Amino acid sequence: MSEDKYPSESGRRRFVKGVVGSAALAGVGVGGASSVNLATQPTGGGGGPTPFVGITNTGGPAPRGMPYIPLELDDEGYLRGVWPEAETVTEAGQTYDVARTELGGQTYSSEWFQYCGRQQAAGVQPAADQDNYFQSVGSPSYNWQAEELSEGDRLRLDHFEDYETWGNEIGDEGVGKPAETTWRSQGTEGVLPVTLIRSKRIEEKANQGGEVGEWYSAASVQGTIAYLNVCTHFCCVPGYKDSPDSPQYNAENGIYCQCHQSTYDPFEPSFETFIALPRPD
Repeated sequence: MSEDKYPSESGRRRFVKGVVGSAALAGVGVGGASSVNLATQPTGGGGGPTPFVGITNTGGPAPRGMPYIPLELDDEGYLRGVWPEAETVTEAGQTYDVARTELGGQTYSSEWFQYCGRQQAAGVQPAADQDNYFQSVGSPSYNWQAEELSEGDRLRLDHFEDYETWGNEIGDEGVGKPAETTWRSQGTEGVLPVTLIRSKRIEEKANQGGEVGEWYSAASVQGTIAYLNVCTHFCCVPGYKDSPDSPQYNAENGIYCQCHQSTYDPFEPSFETFIALPRPD
């Protein structure tokens, strides 16, 4: 089939057809909110129009950014994601649990991560008793991480101490130092892949005031951010500064998804609304 022939210069990977639901709902606007609620909420927990904050989608077919995960630092210097207390709510005649709180001028909730099949992950259940620390993946793309960390090791802030000079021959040095991790996924079905980045750009924006500054001041830790690394187009796993093909799409200092050439700027937040999928009962 001609549609299966990807241009070799793009680095595009063949993708198994059959991902349904999230891709179809991704393009749904919020104008028909009531009808979408009727279509989603009765079959599971939550879902429907959901305001969120994500990294900005800058190109390609992805309909929106990937959601941030607010951070906090424990007394030993380990990074962990913020997870609100679960509560039971009734909306549009449906009763369900949600983990929700006000943070950085925004309503942060577990529903931010209910797309691309992740609504089925155990870690997205609002009341799930999960470890909120970020753990290193087994085969990271970055040499520094492969040399210093083993699979399952927790990430500390000092793992990023050379963030102002780090580079890997893709794009510019000193843009931001990354790590590939999992979050709220230990011993459960459904992995939540998360990328951490520490950058001077985040430090500067956290101090600039306004909506952006208020968000980064509350959601980042000393220039470190985290986001769910699942492309909103077709659920692929993109990469930050890890593909030699990314300069062709002006993404050498950002995030590039090789599957369909979507690109993102992890240092610029977007304040959007999307149609979250319901969690299974």
